[in-house]
Amino acid sequence: MNLNIIGYFIFILIVVLIIVFVGKICYRNGSVFVAELIPGHLDVCQQINKTLLVAYYLVNIGYCAITLVGWVNITSGLQLIEVLSIKVAIIICILSVLHYFNILIITTTIHKLIK
Repeated sequence: MNLNIIGYFIFILIVVLIIVFVGKICYRNGSVFVAELIPGHLDVCQQINKTLLVAYYLVNIGYCAITLVGWVNITSGLQLIEVLSIKVAIIICILSVLHYFNILIITTTIHKLIK
């Protein structure tokens, strides 16, 4: 069997698990930030938080699927591990940047609303 196909399956499995795990944590803890945006309207805040979670899943899983196109031809097990490590590390770095960018936008919006 082609090592690229094995790599694709392993990559998608690892990345989807990471994305879902991080998404659940951000959804659970992010409700506090969203509730600060519209005080007194918890139902609207929950819907906004759910929409942010769905958008998070779509953007990240979609990006991961797009990255499969740019893989090199994998010829050995060692190269498979190297490529998987690099690809998963890039996804984790992108997730962290998106998370901090999202927190920055939410907190600056809250500060503007408070003033």
